[in-house]
Amino acid sequence: MTLIATLPGDGIGPEVLAAGLEVLAAVAEVDVEEHVFGGASIDAHGVALTDEVLAACRGADAVLLGAVGGPKWDTTDPRKPRPEQGLLGVRKGLGLFANLRPVRAIEALYDASPLREERIAGTDLLVVRELTGGIYFGAKTRTAQAASDLCEYSVVEIERIARVAFTAARTHVTSVDKANVLETSRLWREVVTRVHAEEFPGVELQHLLVDNAAMALVSAPNRFDVIVTENMFGDILSDEAAMITGSIGMLPSASLGEGGPGLFEPVHGSAPDIAGKAIANPLAMFLSVALMLRRGLGLEAEAGAVESAVDRALADGLRTHDLGGSATTAQATAAVLALL
Repeated sequence: MTLIATLPGDGIGPEVLAAGLEVLAAVAEVDVEEHVFGGASIDAHGVALTDEVLAACRGADAVLLGAVGGPKWDTTDPRKPRPEQGLLGVRKGLGLFANLRPVRAIEALYDASPLREERIAGTDLLVVRELTGGIYFGAKTRTAQAASDLCEYSVVEIERIARVAFTAARTHVTSVDKANVLETSRLWREVVTRVHAEEFPGVELQHLLVDNAAMALVSAPNRFDVIVTENMFGDILSDEAAMITGSIGMLPSASLGEGGPGLFEPVHGSAPDIAGKAIANPLAMFLSVALMLRRGLGLEAEAGAVESAVDRALADGLRTHDLGGSATTAQATAAVLALL
């Protein structure tokens, strides 16, 4: 039997994960093992990710995550644990170097986006974010007078994320960097260019500075096919791109490595301001379940069924609070289940 390790986490994480498991159960037979993670793990064990939970994740066929973090655990003290350390730890521990964030403008939600319909119509892009290198994982220092974070990339790290992007592309790849300023970006541009020429000459390649990419995502998002970029740039740009869909509550993600289980999670955070109110949008979790079915378990038909049910529910008028409606988490779940 297929085994899914679940990490409910914090805030609305347990709520949307529970809804996601209802949808998963409607299309596939799996075993589920729940584990404490993030802030909840700090409360229970003093760390955001225990060795036992990491081992359980390694032994599963896929990992499904709710969300981590919240004001309870916010601190600027580098000696104190933070929930986000659990997320970085599980990515590193499972070797998940490629984060895939699909962004698709859904016709039924054109009016929910802050961008005009003519700007977003036809947008169907994929952000491929390098996940285990860069400034998030570089050496860090802190004194009373200064702090530093090292941004570092190796040729091997850039090569492997470039291959993921070129393989995923339908027509073209836009590689995003800051090569006019950063030495890591100059290396990034050189390596991506070489991988393209040697291995993927049939795919068009464009280089774009990150500030220009940020503007283009607002002015003409439908120009993009696949965007590949480093860790911090990808984190920021994919959240910006989420607004094309009308809400960050609509964006799923998959974190993958070279073999082993992948990690699947909605892009939205723990949203502590609405936690416990039963109004969290579960649709990003449903779409993350679909990504897990497709990318993690090889169940294409089941993934398509979930995505189709979400689209049809929205076309039928489903709107959660973040989309300007009044549907609760339970009502949104029921609407999608009814169409499976």
